[in-house]
Amino acid sequence: MWFAEDPKIQSVLMAWQGGIEGGAAAAELLCGIGSPSGKLADTFAKTLEDYPSSYNFHESQDYVDYTDDIYVGYRYFETIPGADKKVVYPFGYGLSYTTFKWELERVDEAEDGTLIVRAEVTNTGNHEGKEVLQLYGSAPAGVIDKPAKILLSYAKTKLLQPGENQLVTLVGNVNDLASYDDLGVLHKSAYVMEQGEYHFYLGNSVRNIEELGFIHTEESTRVAEQLTECLAPTSLPKRMRADGSFEELPVRPAHDPDSEGLLTKKEKEAIDGVAPDVRFSKGEHLWNNNERRMQFEQVAEGSVTLDEFVAQLSDEELAHLLGGQPNTGVANTFGFGNLPECGIPNFMTADGPAGLRILPECGVCTTAWPCATLLACTWNPEIVYEVGAAGAKEVKENNIAVWLTPAINIHRTPMCGRNFEYYSEDPYLVAKQAGAMVRGIQSQHIAATVKHFALNNKETNRKDSNSRVSERAARQIYLKTFERIVKEAKPWCIMSSYNIVNDYRASENHDLLEKILRDEWGFEGIVMTDWWTYGEHCKEVNAGNDIKMAARNPDNLLKALEKGLLKRETMECSVKRLLGVLLKID
Repeated sequence: MWFAEDPKIQSVLMAWQGGIEGGAAAAELLCGIGSPSGKLADTFAKTLEDYPSSYNFHESQDYVDYTDDIYVGYRYFETIPGADKKVVYPFGYGLSYTTFKWELERVDEAEDGTLIVRAEVTNTGNHEGKEVLQLYGSAPAGVIDKPAKILLSYAKTKLLQPGENQLVTLVGNVNDLASYDDLGVLHKSAYVMEQGEYHFYLGNSVRNIEELGFIHTEESTRVAEQLTECLAPTSLPKRMRADGSFEELPVRPAHDPDSEGLLTKKEKEAIDGVAPDVRFSKGEHLWNNNERRMQFEQVAEGSVTLDEFVAQLSDEELAHLLGGQPNTGVANTFGFGNLPECGIPNFMTADGPAGLRILPECGVCTTAWPCATLLACTWNPEIVYEVGAAGAKEVKENNIAVWLTPAINIHRTPMCGRNFEYYSEDPYLVAKQAGAMVRGIQSQHIAATVKHFALNNKETNRKDSNSRVSERAARQIYLKTFERIVKEAKPWCIMSSYNIVNDYRASENHDLLEKILRDEWGFEGIVMTDWWTYGEHCKEVNAGNDIKMAARNPDNLLKALEKGLLKRETMECSVKRLLGVLLKID
């Protein structure tokens, strides 16, 4: 951040990757046409070494130890003694060509913990502009370590003229300040609200805040949500505490992620990058066939149930449906479905964290949208919704059914090679902004795909790197974004990530895909792998990963079925989920 200390540079416009109109928009802002209104979605520190993830990020290509635990981004810089001095620009910070003031009107708390804060924002400068109010909370120190501040809500004003004001409402929940007790210090495997006072702050960055005259008090420690142990680490040696020291964690017997399967590591690597087979289907007479099978359109019409339709499929057909299908049209990331003898079309997918990506040779130009980090910096879910809806219309125009976006992993470190397609360091901000993207996409009856589930924060050896993380950090930081989006935006698709999570590949991780995603959060859509994982198809289906992309391995499924390592009912369950999503798509 060399420019921060250069006296000749009074201000900097952070334009990120602005898409097809980004350059023109940045030029207009620099010329005073419009007023910047973004806020930083990440903390900007002085050096790479100032981030707590940096010291052991390159320790090994085989694993990443998440020793910073829940102290990610501003949770670290605003909590750990001395870390505040490393910050150049704090989380939520952003200037404008005008100035604002805000006055608190009232604070109300409902019985379920919902917190409603109303404040009046006034443009006190000489130019039009927008302001973002941010609500933070802090929990009592207690027995379980906690960050100093947590973002609970935010609201952006309309475009205010000089002297104009607006009453804005921020809605949060005090229970979002609960801490997950993974070691059983108070209540094992539960979110707990410890005894004491909970304070709240309002402002326009994590540092430029004022404490509200409202305190939530817990007379005794309360269990906010009781869960069960999942994703417990085996080899994470320690984790950071609120005072900057480290506590040792229990070490358990390690698990070999390549054990208990039918394929060797070399056999899985050999099919890396192989495109799906083009399956041969013998033709049949369309109107003189008295034994014609039930058709998928009958399920859509309601004359045949999904159970009846799936029951007629052979084992081979089930295995065929549980993997990627050949490209058609302009697609270059393959498809789903493709069983023409039963009327199941080949639904195409398309990648594109910043716009629809299709086969370059087709000659069709598509829109480049702002990257995810820039969308996060708007702090404006309504705008992101419109981006999702507009992008989905373009997806539909090109006969694509499933858009492989948004990507929502946490900006744990500046070194993650995919940060441009991720949103922020804060789980709440990510969930609200990316959740709006999901709703916008699916408003056009196109499937959104939330990815990469989970803890994909390193690109080096990304298909074989073990993310070793405490259950507390996983639940409070890295899974929290997915949880909120699943519950609030209800995406139709989730993409599991390449990496290993605490000794189990993400695509083969039953704790992650069944216990947490489906049993705890109630996810009803499909889970697909990232493209060409090192996971084994039968282990993935058993773990709740429905579709193997980009290419299926039906022989592996049928062999596992024959050996009793996989049940037909499990395959049927995944196929039903797949077909259920396909029924929602235009």
